[in-house]
Amino acid sequence: MRPLIVTEFVSLNGVYEEHSPWRAPYDPDDGPFKRDELFASGALLLGRTTYEEFAGYWPTATGAFAERMNALPKYVATSRPGPLGWNAAALGPDVVADVQALKSQPGRPLLVYGSGTLAQTLLRRGLVDELRLMVFPLVLGRGKRLLDTLEHLPLTLLGTRELGAGVLLLTYGPARP
Repeated sequence: MRPLIVTEFVSLNGVYEEHSPWRAPYDPDDGPFKRDELFASGALLLGRTTYEEFAGYWPTATGAFAERMNALPKYVATSRPGPLGWNAAALGPDVVADVQALKSQPGRPLLVYGSGTLAQTLLRRGLVDELRLMVFPLVLGRGKRLLDTLEHLPLTLLGTRELGAGVLLLTYGPARP
């Protein structure tokens, strides 16, 4: 069974919005972490918005990271019809069933980059094996919060790492009974 990993940038109070400039003043040394994370993965699971952002940038980027990003298969949670390029396939209307089927296959981990709504769905349904939060040292009064839609989610801390600029990587897994 393939593990499913969700990785998110969040503020101290859990805001995850991708289009916010709040991360700009910080310059954590996350390059090695992000590289290792991507190269260990066997496929990406993305929400439609994140997919479109990535597909608008990565196909023309260069370097080993870009090559890996472009080569990985991508599975996109979307309700919008239309063809997907960039080595991507749309998940069906039952995203949970499709993700369960992907997890049941042998292979390297499935990685969810950003894609907050998809991440929330997967967390709510107990499909996430590892939750990696890059926590930035600021509090935001407004914004989409990653964990606000969850009723009860017991987790176990698997590890911590300081990435510089006050940014912490907190890695969690499901709580063990």
